[in-house]
Amino acid sequence: MMHAALVVGAYGVFTVIGGVIGYVKAKSRASLVAGCVFGAALIAGAYGVAQDSVPAAVASMAVALMLGMRFVRVWQRQHRVMPDLLMVLLSLATLVTVGLHLTRR
Repeated sequence: MMHAALVVGAYGVFTVIGGVIGYVKAKSRASLVAGCVFGAALIAGAYGVAQDSVPAAVASMAVALMLGMRFVRVWQRQHRVMPDLLMVLLSLATLVTVGLHLTRR
């Protein structure tokens, strides 16, 4: 249980930091807002996963899937490791970890 919560929480923190970096480097308000909103959702999801909440786990997986799909499209066009491929890999890690957590309940 705690392993899945740590993965989701770390992904949430990374998402917030990425949004801030996107704002600082490119003055992208969209990056800042999306990073903070999705990061906060993941951090809240991590708390729920730690409490063994199935809806929180499912919501965390949904956010990871949305972010993963978004960054796959960008990575296919630009082939940047940072942040695109890294976010795809973090999304995949989150989906697998939380999915395994749900199957082991």
